Amino acid sequence: MRWLLTLLACCAPIPALTHPHVFIDTGLEFIVDETGNLTHVRVTWAYDEFYSLLILEDMKLDQDADGILTPAEEGFLAGFDAQWVEGYNGDLLVWADGKPVALSGPAEASATTEDGRIVTSHLRAVEDAAAPSANLTAKAFDETYYTAYEVTRPVTVSGPLSCQIDRIEPDIDGQLAQMQAFLRTLDADYDLEENDIPLVGENFATEIRISCPNT
Repeated sequence: MRWLLTLLACCAPIPALTHPHVFIDTGLEFIVDETGNLTHVRVTWAYDEFYSLLILEDMKLDQDADGILTPAEEGFLAGFDAQWVEGYNGDLLVWADGKPVALSGPAEASATTEDGRIVTSHLRAVEDAAAPSANLTAKAFDETYYTAYEVTRPVTVSGPLSCQIDRIEPDIDGQLAQMQAFLRTLDADYDLEENDIPLVGENFATEIRISCPNT
């Protein structure tokens, strides 16, 4: 999806168009219990090389520039992206039988590097009532599209049940065409910052569907 940034920059008649600044390869682990309910979601984020370099330099880590952190450095880095403001949804939405699933904030934060890229993990618990795992749907996205999430890392279900995982990929060409059509209706002086900025992040998000047998 990273080619989308170039296309949007080329096609946009105005410079203020929202486009990704950070790219994250995402993995999801859905944890279910013996009763068939979703209890936790473990999220993995692998940041792009440039953003990783900025963070490592800012935190004065990997001073020998070998792309490998010491255990002490990993401990220092862990949780750098888990300090969330109130109301932030972690750029992850989960539904069970079509109803939103309330998730906790991040716990058990960890961090390491892979080939110079920062890779972090955090665990989120299902809050309030347990969510049935029979029909789960999830999307990882930033609605403002400042951050682009691509579900390229493993998506798994952990627990006693055997579940089916399906992916519904977004219609990139169709969504891009709609965006370009919208942009062509604007004049060069239109200020997106002072008007309604299109929230396009979900349009480019992969939908994950999980079907688990009822117990």
